[in-house]
Amino acid sequence: MPDLDAIFLARLQFAFTVSVHIIFPAISIGLAGFLAVLEGMWLKTRDEVYKEMYFFWSKVFAVGFGMGVVSGVVMAYEFGTNWSGFSSVAGSITGPLLTYEVLTAFFLEAGFLGVMLFGWGRVGERGHYFATVMVAVGTLISTFWILASNSFMHTPQGFAIENGKIIPVDWWQVIFNPSFPYRLVHMTIAAYIVAALLVAACAAYHLLKGRRDLAVKRSFSMALWMLLLLAPIQVLVGDAHGLNTREHQPAKIAAIEGLWETERGGTALNLLGWPDMEAEETKYAVKVPHLGSLILTHSWDGEIVGLKSFPPEDRPYSPLIFWTFRIMVGMGMLMLLMSLSGLLLRRGGRLYESRWFQTFALYMGPSGLIALLAGWITTEVGRQPWTVYGILRTVDSASPLDVQQVGTSLLTFVIVYILVFGLGIYYMLKLMKKGPAAGGGAHTPRPALHPALESNPMYRPEDPIDR
Repeated sequence: MPDLDAIFLARLQFAFTVSVHIIFPAISIGLAGFLAVLEGMWLKTRDEVYKEMYFFWSKVFAVGFGMGVVSGVVMAYEFGTNWSGFSSVAGSITGPLLTYEVLTAFFLEAGFLGVMLFGWGRVGERGHYFATVMVAVGTLISTFWILASNSFMHTPQGFAIENGKIIPVDWWQVIFNPSFPYRLVHMTIAAYIVAALLVAACAAYHLLKGRRDLAVKRSFSMALWMLLLLAPIQVLVGDAHGLNTREHQPAKIAAIEGLWETERGGTALNLLGWPDMEAEETKYAVKVPHLGSLILTHSWDGEIVGLKSFPPEDRPYSPLIFWTFRIMVGMGMLMLLMSLSGLLLRRGGRLYESRWFQTFALYMGPSGLIALLAGWITTEVGRQPWTVYGILRTVDSASPLDVQQVGTSLLTFVIVYILVFGLGIYYMLKLMKKGPAAGGGAHTPRPALHPALESNPMYRPEDPIDR
């Protein structure tokens, strides 16, 4: 375990802030696409249920989007306060990439967000739908640039080093570095899965409470179809991502799998165990012969480099990422189980009446976020001890701060984040607990609105959150 020094506290602070932040963009990316689908279906069918669903989920999206913007600003300041060495050495790469994200994605989202949230009845139907689609596209463009910057830190290329600084030589290679396509697809699918699980959990809660109106049933059905489509694809993308990581970051793969020796003639997979960094062995290991080779090389006797092949100072901290990776995979397996169980119940006509499955879906609500956070911890801790893999060490990236300075700011962030974002999450949960207005079912009809408020989806009297 690392010592409690200023660099470790700075890493812990950034890990905390980015972990809180990533929750909200993931929700926003997924829900933005869902909103575009809902409004498109409403325009095509004129079914008011889709419109009521849009009104409801646009509120949740708006809260998540706002908190994502606020929490993201903090990390930009941390680059200067805690990681000035990184900014000085790699700023000519990360600076332009983050600027492109602001100029293309953030301005696009900000420009159309107001129309999307407050433009009902003030712009034409197709114009409003265009605004919704542009917000959804903006979230994907933002993902593109952020993942390009992050992927460069893992698999840098297209650069030269001049006077100790990383200088871009070929921007095409910088952006489309070897790991970027895999990370981009993996993260985008993860965001849609996060949203699908939240929508399914919200609908499952209301089904368990006895609601059977179309807004709830349709939300449940659409979310499960999305999960059924994406969960198997994510498994395939994750497999391809693993092969890419083995090629470009072999030490990370060895740490994830708790492999110390390079095993020739077939590598076993450590299903469980505890990697001991001091003893250089994985204790209490439960092994499956040859399975590591099958998964990581797609061959019976493929060779995987062990951690002992790397100097001790170049090894990631295996005990942490060994288990975060397994948490991510475990959540993925549960998602597959949920999607297939939903398909079987749908075919049997019991999807909306099976209480055990609805309870399962309710408890699976946060599983997408758990898997997302576990995956990010695996990815980022697995890059250590490098900030830019093979080029710039983390110890050389930090600002000259002492323990008291970093510790004080870390404690302040923890307190403020719990208060601010804790309240934001509580507000989102209150919205989801109330649920969408009934549409096409036997639920209580929505009261009439004043004409001035009828076109505003952000004001719906059937959704009081102060009860």
